[in-house]
Amino acid sequence: MDEQTPAEIIELRVSRRYIMAHPWVVQAIGGFLSAYFMEHPEFRVQRHREEPESGAHLWMCEVPSTMKVLRLLKRLKEDIPPCQAQQIATDLPAVSSYLIDSIE
Repeated sequence: MDEQTPAEIIELRVSRRYIMAHPWVVQAIGGFLSAYFMEHPEFRVQRHREEPESGAHLWMCEVPSTMKVLRLLKRLKEDIPPCQAQQIATDLPAVSSYLIDSIE
């Protein structure tokens, strides 16, 4: 990451309900984020994990403060089945968290 561009951490969470409805979506999102890094080298995935208690998958990403996360989510939604993506509150005030879930 460029030292002149401050970075922020975002959390991209995918609900268990959405994954159960579309099991291949975890691989699709991982592939999308890898491809996004190729387009925007300042974007980084720090880690990916499954939360055993909730069944959700979580990607922690480092993004420059100038990057528009909503644009990233809009592009991602074009590659996966219909879903809703919304910002959610977290326990970590320095982290912006977004949830991808089934449309109700």
